[in-house]
Amino acid sequence: MKKIIAIANQKGGVGKTTTAINLSASIAETGKHVLVIDMDPQGNTTSGLGVDKNRVKNSVYDLLIGECTAKEAITKTDVDNLDLIPANINLSAAEIELLDVKDKEFILKNEIDYVEADYDYVLIDCPPALSMLTVNSLTTATSVLVPIQCEYYALEGLSQLIYTIELVQERLNADLTIEGVVFTMFDSRTNLSNQVVENVKNNLQQKIYDTVIPRNVRLAEAPSYGMPITMFDPKSPGAESYRSLARELMESEG
Repeated sequence: MKKIIAIANQKGGVGKTTTAINLSASIAETGKHVLVIDMDPQGNTTSGLGVDKNRVKNSVYDLLIGECTAKEAITKTDVDNLDLIPANINLSAAEIELLDVKDKEFILKNEIDYVEADYDYVLIDCPPALSMLTVNSLTTATSVLVPIQCEYYALEGLSQLIYTIELVQERLNADLTIEGVVFTMFDSRTNLSNQVVENVKNNLQQKIYDTVIPRNVRLAEAPSYGMPITMFDPKSPGAESYRSLARELMESEG
């Protein structure tokens, strides 16, 4: 079965986009063919992969409203083996435009069905809200990867996300599973980061990845240059940690 992974957490600023960009680039670096779908109207994954979101011919918005096919929306990136379906601010209108559309929860899935055979992995960057865009992402995905920031309110909202995933499993996508939880913005110098990790491990009955993503200046700088960390600073701790996460994710499939 193809691996289609939604990267989701309705809490903003937890490293979803950073993970979408750098995990996909790290998987692509191993020679696997990867497609990233940017489902966030901010389009940060798009620009973080060096694509001008305001100049793309077709975006995920055009795909959702039926103006183009998935194949027509796919854009090449500068990263070998890595393609993108881009997003821009137009996507924020999709929610309203799709209100009366029949089976609107399955639009993305029905389109991705036509192209998924071309890829080893499909990664979807979800918006930081439990919206129709997120529901479309979860009906398309086979699993959900949840980034959690190492901060005091890390678990806040997580139970709501898990409840939403369970609802989607029950009503729309019985095959959906939780891939696991990955800790981001980890600062080994603070007790808080370590306490958060322990707290989540004690309270969450989900797979937790051994790899933790550190707070790293180079990781924060890379998107402004339109590059994943594996290209921007391939020897940085951020690059090494995302490569490690990619290995762990790929090995978990056996």
